[in-house]
Amino acid sequence: MSTSLIERFQNGNRLALARVITLLENDATRRESLLSTLYPLSGQARRIGFTGPPGAGKSTLIDRIVRVFRLQNQTVGVVAVDPTSPFTGGALLGDRVRMQSSWDDPDVFTRSMADRTSTSGLSAATPDVITALDAYGKQVVIVETVGVGQSTLDIAEITDTTVVVLTPESGDSIQAMKAGLMEIADILVVNKDDRDGAGTFSADLRMVLEMRQNMGDWLPPVVRTSAQNGSGIDDLHARILEHQTHMNTSGQLEIRRLRQGRAAVTRAIDERVTNILSGVHEFESIMGALSKRVAGRDLTPMAAADIVLSKVGL
Repeated sequence: MSTSLIERFQNGNRLALARVITLLENDATRRESLLSTLYPLSGQARRIGFTGPPGAGKSTLIDRIVRVFRLQNQTVGVVAVDPTSPFTGGALLGDRVRMQSSWDDPDVFTRSMADRTSTSGLSAATPDVITALDAYGKQVVIVETVGVGQSTLDIAEITDTTVVVLTPESGDSIQAMKAGLMEIADILVVNKDDRDGAGTFSADLRMVLEMRQNMGDWLPPVVRTSAQNGSGIDDLHARILEHQTHMNTSGQLEIRRLRQGRAAVTRAIDERVTNILSGVHEFESIMGALSKRVAGRDLTPMAAADIVLSKVGL
């Protein structure tokens, strides 16, 4: 790790920030030393996640909400996770054309990342990139998941406020609840409010929310917006601030950050174990033999896992 890179990063150099993020994404040998420097500098940013099905208008909505934060002189970082290109392996950047209003604002930094076929709607490096933007001094960090429907639940493990964006065409409220989106939502947004059925869908969502058990002392509000014409954006911004105030005063922010820390440790353990196992001599042949036995019902998956772990003393 270059000392000059960190110095430039701490001095607010945008190119240094971009370089640090690239290393976190692609250079496993330098990632740990970088994180050891970045972690003590982070922890102050508001972390807001936007998730929801494809076509819900998340990118345009984020573009609008970034403008509101900037009007309040808040510096903003955006992590936008895109589908992986089948040709280059990089982000397709399809929705970034909808986040153009702040492209020349030095206090807004947007980074597109490929999900690299992850099923969580996030890139594996997303938590590290959030840490980098936080350490850089961004006061607000917004994360947008790739629109993959039911598998976007990991966003709640890395952000403090989760905004679930739906449209009247997303399906009925029961389907949204079955997808797990209702469970992670701190704020529900019905976007494209000018379309038929928006009022009925919003009312149904409120009814389902009120019927939930063990809601705690925060009932997720349902906000109606139109990202295209800007209606409801100020209301959404106010609700985000209201939720963050609630988290601070109720002690829930500390609890959520502890949960985030536990999730981070779990991810690190998984990565360590994967790296250890991949270094086992003839790992592929061992896996091939065990897979054949499991497929033939000669061995349970758990017993096979025990055999693999025993190879490395685990």
